[in-house]
Parts: sequence; structure tokens; C-alpha cells
Amino acid sequence: MALVLRQSYIMKTYKNLYKEIYSIKNLILAWRKARKGKTKKEYVIEFEKDTLGNLIKLQKELIEQIYSPKPLITFILRDPKTRTISKSAFRDRVVHHAIVNIIEPLFEKTFIYDSCANRIGKGNLFALRRFDEFKRKVSRNGKTKGWFNNNQVKGYCLKADIKHYFQEVSHEVLVNILKEKIRDEKTIWLIKKIINNTASDSGGGANAKRHAPWKSNFSILC
Repeated sequence: MALVLRQSYIMKTYKNLYKEIYSIKNLILAWRKARKGKTKKEYVIEFEKDTLGNLIKLQKELIEQIYSPKPLITFILRDPKTRTISKSAFRDRVVHHAIVNIIEPLFEKTFIYDSCANRIGKGNLFALRRFDEFKRKVSRNGKTKGWFNNNQVKGYCLKADIKHYFQEVSHEVLVNILKEKIRDEKTIWLIKKIINNTASDSGGGANAKRHAPWKSNFSILC
């Protein structure tokens, strides 16, 4: 019985999400999230000269499926590692948050407990606490005697990074994973519009990391 219930839970799919994404209530929430910590930025000030008008315009474009994201703006960031960043226009970030507001909860429950990538309440402190918990578990609270020898403990820690992950992740694989839960063609259409967006110059596109708040959550599914 438990196995059957678990399988049913995993296979649950969602339809009719698109109307929730473009609802004015959701767009207002998305705008508030997109502006957080950036209220003095020129592009935010410009958008907020007519906030409601701009949100209604976005809603109309989404309803009629004529929405098209603006080309990404590419720049070099050194912090201290040199990275090429492609940044979305503010109006497009509002759309990103609008999508995440609706679909993130659908996938959040499927992630393993210890996945800390872009998850609310699971930042650096959570990761450090969990690492310390596992460290104590494998080392028997720091006791070393009686396992291998007096100088060893039974445990391993792997640190790894996937080179050029954001630009190398397969969009086809990503979309197919999303389709397993999202059976809404219009929502998938919008997601494709965003992840297939390119930079405005030759420095971006496939060779640049895309600066979008939803992409890490999408890509860890792969």
C-alpha cells in the first residue's frame, strides 16, 4: 500500500497553471520579489514610473502568448574569479519570479532533504549544520580508535564542480523533466521562451551564465 501511494505521489501532474502565472495577483507578488534589494536601481525606478501599467502590459502579452524576453545583457564579473554573466531585463525577471511562484512548490517536495541549491531555509548555515551532523556520525563524535587504526575514520567528503554547467545543461532534457509534472502546453511554451533566450552581443549566448532566479532550481532537476 505504501509503495502504491508513493508511486501515485511521484506521478502526480499539474495542468492549467498558466492562468495562475499571469494572474495580476501573482505578477504583483513577482514584481515585489524582483525589486527586493534593488529599489534604487535605474531600471527598477523606470519600471515603477507606471508599475500597474507595466504589469498589465506583461499580463496581456502572456495571455495572448506574444511575450518575448528582451536579449540578455552580457558583462564580465570578477569576484575574484572572472565570469561572463548574462543578465535579464527587469520586466523579464518579474516573469521569472511569476513562474517560480507557481511551479517551485510542485518540485520542492520532490528534492532530497539535503539539497541546498536555491532553496528557502537551506542556505550556508543549514549546509554547514548538516555537514557537521554527518561528520560526527561517520567519525563517531570524533573517536578514531577501533575502526581502521588509531589515525583513521570511516568517512569521505567529496568537493566537486561541474564546469560550465549553466551553459552546458541540456534544455531538451530539462524540459522533458518539467513535462513529467507540468502537463500545460502554455506553461512549457513560456519556460522554453525564457531558457532559449540569448545575449545581445557575441559575448553571451551559449558561452555565458544566464542570470535568472529560476534557472538553478530548474537545472538541478537534471
